[in-house]
Amino acid sequence: MHLLHSDTPIPSRARDELIYARIVDAIVAHKISPGARLPEETLAATFGVSRTIIRTVLHRLALERMVVLHRNRGAQVARPGVEEARHVFAARRMVETASMPDVIRRAGKEQIKALRKITRAERAAQQRQLHSDAIRLSAAFHVELIGIGGNNVITEFAAQLASRSSLIIAVYGSQHSVGCECGEHGELVDLIAAQRMQEATDWVALHLNRIEASLSFEQPENATPDFAAIFNE
Repeated sequence: MHLLHSDTPIPSRARDELIYARIVDAIVAHKISPGARLPEETLAATFGVSRTIIRTVLHRLALERMVVLHRNRGAQVARPGVEEARHVFAARRMVETASMPDVIRRAGKEQIKALRKITRAERAAQQRQLHSDAIRLSAAFHVELIGIGGNNVITEFAAQLASRSSLIIAVYGSQHSVGCECGEHGELVDLIAAQRMQEATDWVALHLNRIEASLSFEQPENATPDFAAIFNE
């Protein structure tokens, strides 16, 4: 059965967005390894759509630096180099620390509640050793955090950086550095709730430094993904 099979037709924009989201989630959760090939024909058969639709999604992912397109060789998941990895974390430090004043100024009870909900889910995923879910929730926490600041452009950029960070962790991280420690995220939420802006800002910088320091900048071999198994989960 095709993964997008439904008795009710899905509007084309919603369909394309769903395919995009499924592929991004699989990459961010490390279900598809950096460097893995993304054959149009296989993905089209997996989702039950045309290769043209898959090609459009892959071009969008390429613009976001999640995928690399090669002439006559198709697409593959991006494998960030060491310099790019360091630049991504430097950009995250700039964006996230600079966003803290607006985040703290706008963070009310509902925003704090939303952050705590993610940290609880992340903690549960880590306790159950659901590493893919924990990685996805870690990225979601940082995007939700920056979103509180109210600047949609910065939030979109932060989301792209979080996704690219997940790729970097997939390439250079160990099982002990698959993402952020959920307890640490809880500490940040406490600082935000207490309106302790400087401490929250310093915490974010140190937190990102620790993640970067946990990485080992060596490149493993590629793996060939089983798309049917990945997207049928």
